[in-house]
Amino acid sequence: MGRKDPIKGGVYSDCWHIPGGGVEGGQSFEEALKLEVREEVGIDVTPYTLEQLPYVDTGVAEKILKDTEETVLCHMEFHRFMIVIHDKIADEIKLQLGGDLVELQWFSMSELPSVKQIPGGREFFQKLGYITED
Repeated sequence: MGRKDPIKGGVYSDCWHIPGGGVEGGQSFEEALKLEVREEVGIDVTPYTLEQLPYVDTGVAEKILKDTEETVLCHMEFHRFMIVIHDKIADEIKLQLGGDLVELQWFSMSELPSVKQIPGGREFFQKLGYITED
C-alpha cells in the first residue's frame, strides 16, 4: 500500500491505500491499471493475470490541482482488480516510489485491521474476507 503527498495533490494523504489512479481518454481499465502500478510502485504487471473484481465503490474528496494549486471537489469511482504475482513473494518484489506517493509498505493480512486506510478501504478488504472482525 502507499501514502500520498498532500503537497502534490494527494487525496487522503494520512491514509494507506492500494495504488491506482485515473483512466485517461481512450484507455481501458486494464491499460490504466498497468500504467498506474508501474508509475506508482515500479512493478511491471504485464506478465500476470488481471482479474477485475465485482466491487465498484464511489467517493468524494477535496484535491489540490498541481498546475493551479486550486482546491476542487473530486468525484471518484473505484474499480478494483486483483493481480496474482505467482512467481515471487513480497520480499522479492522491488518497489520504487513514483507519482505522488511518498511511502510504500507491504502489509500482511493480520496487519490490515490496524492499518489506517482511505474511506472504503477497510470495507473492501472485509468483502474479500481479508479482515473478518467488525
